[in-house]
Amino acid sequence: MTDSAPRRTVLAAALAAVAGTAVASTAPAAVAGDRGHAPAPEPASVDNRFWASFTDWRSGDRTGTRAVAGLRPCLAIGTAAGITEYADPHTGTTSRWEYASWTSPVHTSTVPATEVIASWNAATPAGTWIQIELRGTYNDATTTPWYVMGRWAAGDSDIRRTSVDDQSDGRSSIWTDTFAVNDPASGLRLTAYQLRLTLHRTPGTRLTPMVWRVGAMASDVPDRFTVPASTPRLARELAVPRYSQNTHVGQYPEYDNGGEAWCSPTSSQMIVEYWGRRPSAEDLGWVNPEFADPQVCHAARFTFDYQYDGCGNWPFNAAYAATYPAMNAVVTRLRSLTDLEILIAAGIPAITSQSFRKEELTGAGYGTSGHLMTVIGFTADGDVIANDPASPDNEAVRRVYRRREWENIWLRTKRYNASGAVVSGTGGVCYLYFPDRPTPAQRKALAAVGVR
Repeated sequence: MTDSAPRRTVLAAALAAVAGTAVASTAPAAVAGDRGHAPAPEPASVDNRFWASFTDWRSGDRTGTRAVAGLRPCLAIGTAAGITEYADPHTGTTSRWEYASWTSPVHTSTVPATEVIASWNAATPAGTWIQIELRGTYNDATTTPWYVMGRWAAGDSDIRRTSVDDQSDGRSSIWTDTFAVNDPASGLRLTAYQLRLTLHRTPGTRLTPMVWRVGAMASDVPDRFTVPASTPRLARELAVPRYSQNTHVGQYPEYDNGGEAWCSPTSSQMIVEYWGRRPSAEDLGWVNPEFADPQVCHAARFTFDYQYDGCGNWPFNAAYAATYPAMNAVVTRLRSLTDLEILIAAGIPAITSQSFRKEELTGAGYGTSGHLMTVIGFTADGDVIANDPASPDNEAVRRVYRRREWENIWLRTKRYNASGAVVSGTGGVCYLYFPDRPTPAQRKALAAVGVR
């Protein structure tokens, strides 16, 4: 039921110590009624910037890459800039790759940030892969090194997708998928950043990765053990498939010890299927036919981070969801349950990350240092309806959690663990998956929470 606790625990300890073809899509049927909702307040702690248009891909600096127009504009290799060698630490193999790169314009964040999380949407045919890097400017005008935010491929036959440990300049560090200022209390903040994409392919071929979205969420969420209570404004439930991670305990232990730790890919698969996508029978051919819901095993394999040794890498889950036809996916932070209500009202469920002691969430029956679940609606009383993969079977996945409890465990940045030590909370982290061509209402809802 954990979000691969070792990485989250390390980050928590560090923070505590310092103080395809586009198609039209409509959401599946929903039940109950919308009681109306007020617009969300102006953002004060989160800034999102994503590059996704043909104009975006023509901006910045291109070295061997080209912008491709069409219904789904993307970045691809034009004429490779050169050849490089990559020594894969997880296979022991050194291979040669042609490469080309794109460096974004400098983005000045509306929020001087303590954390930045990148996410990307791409296709990587066999024989290709991509690397995503971030370089930032601090509020004292000095800069970070180029940090690797991920080496990624949709498959696992060419390289092993991986985060990169031990990256730091003494002032900030990369914790698997998250850039974090080492000492937020010092006042140090990241005020601007660039992203760099390096596309790789087998030498002598015309293969190319295709990237149609890349960006980042920068944030400075205030330290807080509790958050203000929001006012319920919506009663609606979306018809989202239900999958339990616990029915997969012991299956494919090479992927983070099996289903016990598959909350993130299980949640991702639920939302992928909500939007009408799923792996083909051919895709699932590697899964033991005796296993129920083989698509959950598939999601675990293809979200697995070989360095983190788990399936809970946030951007890797978003990238997995975006490998399905005409899908987009981002990692961001939301500010309140009001933001979630705006999304649910438009038919967009969200995958949220939270940590809590057993007694802090009535009805859960467990405590966790990090767990992903899917918010699918709100009751007439405003309580949260969640598909919680930490359930004994698929039928038990649908849960109703008390609004005030759930809101606090998701949005806080500080908490006490079972030993009484102060550790961090996720501060509203979530994954949002949505179709390439959302409805006008869905587009408006996404814009209202800062995703364009």
